[in-house]
Amino acid sequence: MKKMSVIFAVSFLAAFFAGSLFAQEVKFAIPLPLTGTNAKFGEIEKRSYEIAMEEINAKGGVKGKKIVLVFEDSQGKPEVARSIAEKLIDVKKQPVIFGEYSSSCSKAIAAVAEERKTPYLVVTGATDDITQQNYKYVFRLNPTNAYYASGLISFFKEVVKPMSIAILYESSDFGTSGAEDMVKQAEKFPMKVLTKEQYEKGAVDFKPILSKVKSEKPDVIYMVSYVMDASLLMRQIKELRIDAKLYAGGAAGFAIPEFIQSAKEAAEYVVTATLWSPQVVYPGAKEFAEKYKKLYQDYPSYHGAEAYSALYIIKDVLTRAKSWTPDGIRVAMKGTNMVTAFGPIRFEDKAGYTNQNFMDTLVLQVINGQFETIWPQKYATKKYVYPIPRWRDRK
Repeated sequence: MKKMSVIFAVSFLAAFFAGSLFAQEVKFAIPLPLTGTNAKFGEIEKRSYEIAMEEINAKGGVKGKKIVLVFEDSQGKPEVARSIAEKLIDVKKQPVIFGEYSSSCSKAIAAVAEERKTPYLVVTGATDDITQQNYKYVFRLNPTNAYYASGLISFFKEVVKPMSIAILYESSDFGTSGAEDMVKQAEKFPMKVLTKEQYEKGAVDFKPILSKVKSEKPDVIYMVSYVMDASLLMRQIKELRIDAKLYAGGAAGFAIPEFIQSAKEAAEYVVTATLWSPQVVYPGAKEFAEKYKKLYQDYPSYHGAEAYSALYIIKDVLTRAKSWTPDGIRVAMKGTNMVTAFGPIRFEDKAGYTNQNFMDTLVLQVINGQFETIWPQKYATKKYVYPIPRWRDRK
């Protein structure tokens, strides 16, 4: 049995290093939505992984081995993401998985990874239950949905002081869990939830829902949406002249440059929860943001910072791991304690979560057509605009 174990370990590593224990490359395949409705997010993440790969390789790679990345298109479909994960583990013998964008695809991969006892680093999937399953092999670097809006709730309490809220959300795992978490926050506030309306992704007419919102006159309109829905919601809110104390997004589509480009004037003064901004003081954050902008003419969203930092986490883990086997990598992953361009990373077991990273979240506001960090005040790049003007008083 001992002899067989040795033979198995050697065979495993041989496959991983493309047929040779002495290969000078270590290859990772990353599942991402490169086509479909979430392709914009996949593109941001792919670019960010590539920037990190080039930087790491320029400094000697991982233990002298060059990192090579390839990307597998999940199309944003959980069943495709699951199939990719099965192939990477069962056929390619990749000893660690990282990547994906949506919560539904991340959940699909997490289930496969735990079943196959292969470490999986969740990079952007935010629905709470991914790290509430007591999985030993699933780690998450980004905060969960329950923590996305913590900075925004603080801004509500200290500045806006709303008495009522309307919640509109996309019918995905991310949208649903984000809406449910805001309901829980509203109960603690207290802030009366006047309406909670779900819609299907890709809707083209929000006016029936928005007409109901207008009749109820909430202080805050809170939306959990992807980018095209986010911009269309705000354009139609402007068209219907629905006034509120604040229009707020639950990150995702509200926190990427395309929101401003698509919503145009309707985006002005909108605030959104976010996990990161190019102005944060984490080491390497500004350099990454400027490099991304130089290459692609715009700053990355927090999704880019997560992907960029994920590869640095993998580098750190592989550097510390006693063996590049799934269990060796899992042990090293659990011992992670580092600060990345995205922020501090440490995988903890607390508050019902396992292997979950916890960190501060921020609030952005669109001011003069660009995102500014406004909250918490210690991270602010500009003073928030509040109260915001009514539609009829805007130019």
